[in-house]
Amino acid sequence: MCKRCEWGTKNELMIQYHDTEWGVPLHDDEKLFEFLVLEGFQAGLSWQIVLNKREAFRKAFDNFNPDIIANYNQDKIDELLQDSSIIRNKLKINGCVNNAKCFLDVQKEFGSFDKYIWGFVNNKPIVNRLKTIRDMPTTTPLSDEISKDLKKRGFKFVGSTVIYSHLQATGVINDHLITCYRYKEILDLF
Repeated sequence: MCKRCEWGTKNELMIQYHDTEWGVPLHDDEKLFEFLVLEGFQAGLSWQIVLNKREAFRKAFDNFNPDIIANYNQDKIDELLQDSSIIRNKLKINGCVNNAKCFLDVQKEFGSFDKYIWGFVNNKPIVNRLKTIRDMPTTTPLSDEISKDLKKRGFKFVGSTVIYSHLQATGVINDHLITCYRYKEILDLF
């Protein structure tokens, strides 16, 4: 049996997410936007809740296409607020629409969100050497810096903790425990 990070063993959905996605360096703008949206919806909740609703979110939010979401009108927002298959938080839904517009602005300025976010680490993932989950920070000076910059650009629900989670999920930071089999596998990707 493979040794995994403690949090990634709770159920089959978490195991699959841990084993196939979390911490893998990601460079696809739509997937980066998906994680930004999901991490924003997670604020104040558990990742398990968001992961359980991920497919419903994909359907409700047009597969996280920022071009489509940026053009949502009040009727679409009202429809989302009635959709019991997702997290129906008015501020977070409006924040998602706002963030889609801001995301498109970043793409225009940098050529892609990928270039923007990976530019903070000179296109090379940060590899931490964590022994236990208690060693894992919730924020760092890097997440503080990115959070501050995103807020300056008009993004919502991008506090330092949300951004740190985003960096972990998208592989900008490898926070798999050194005892986890994925730690070395991800190192071998770059």
